[in-house]
Amino acid sequence: MSDQIEFSSFYKLLNSIKEGKSEQIPLLDETINDFQNGNNSKSFLDELGSLYLSIGMTELYNFANTRDLQEIGLIDKEGWETLSSKNQQELPVYLANKMIEYIKENKKVKEMSNKWNIKEGEIRKHITKMARYITEGIIDVIE
Repeated sequence: MSDQIEFSSFYKLLNSIKEGKSEQIPLLDETINDFQNGNNSKSFLDELGSLYLSIGMTELYNFANTRDLQEIGLIDKEGWETLSSKNQQELPVYLANKMIEYIKENKKVKEMSNKWNIKEGEIRKHITKMARYITEGIIDVIE
């Protein structure tokens, strides 16, 4: 499976909202909802990444205790340290763990295996790597 997985348009949308284009929020919410359902995925990797983006955004809001991306973008180093202490983990670890937990708790490997006709082991190989990849993308945008 060598298809390129690309989420740059999502990250650009996130960044535009962070930069003040609040009229884009409904599009972001719709995109997150689509990602969660995996309806528009082109491969199991695309579905996994999309699902992780939806989880990552939900958990970012939970971690920061706000859905305001402009506000999240303004959090300074001390603010992140306070949030990390409150959440008992730093944001990257928190997000990646939530993504991986979701996959395990909701038996998504088996579901994707059946849907895409891919061996479960092939999907499992990508669970942690994709979580890191998506987490890095989200953090790059909000910093």
